[in-house]
Amino acid sequence: MFVAIFLRGGNEMDLYYVHDGVDNKGQHEVHKDSCSWLPNDKTFLGYYSNSKEAVAKAKTIYTNSDGCCHCCQDADTD
Repeated sequence: MFVAIFLRGGNEMDLYYVHDGVDNKGQHEVHKDSCSWLPNDKTFLGYYSNSKEAVAKAKTIYTNSDGCCHCCQDADTD
């Protein structure tokens, strides 16, 4: 697995994906590239400085997106 870190204005940025499938609650979960729960069927979201920004982007693709409880706790709403 390749993990890249970008800096924007001195802030570290992580690479995010959204799962193309849904979880048992019907949500598309957003994951960091480094997450152990990152699925194979995913869509690239880009580099973001926090999970909330990544989930906001994911919601433009899948309105029912949420953060992974393992790697995106600050954006996990359930």
